Amino acid sequence: MITNKTSGFTLLEVLITLVILAIGLLGLAGLQTTGLKNNLSAYHRSQATQLSYDIADRMRANIAALNSYTTITPTSATEKAACENAATGCTAAAMAEHDLYEWNTTLEAVLPDGIGTITTSGTEYKITITWNDDRDGDDTNNASFETSMQP
Repeated sequence: MITNKTSGFTLLEVLITLVILAIGLLGLAGLQTTGLKNNLSAYHRSQATQLSYDIADRMRANIAALNSYTTITPTSATEKAACENAATGCTAAAMAEHDLYEWNTTLEAVLPDGIGTITTSGTEYKITITWNDDRDGDDTNNASFETSMQP
């Protein structure tokens, strides 16, 4: 009687190949997820950069009320309807508050938990934008972007 000791060997090879292939596909899925996360993080950083340059340009355009940008907190700024139209009267301080309102509204819309602050040290103004990049609810490790300007 002849026995075939190799029966079922091909099935075992196929199963091992499937396990190796599954592990490889899981690795590729992990790479894709990490790439998407890093891409979103880079997008948020570029948005923060653009928004910091936006408020710096607004401050340079309204040099008469430059100190108003540091005394009014962006989250407490209110919309000034008179500043929407160039034909109506709008004081420099009202324009500064309106700029901060628009800036804060955009920060909240574009960045997750986006917060902006403007501080001064002599003639240098520092613009800081922080946001929750990893969305973990922990505010101690939020991403931030800082830029400085002089009028």
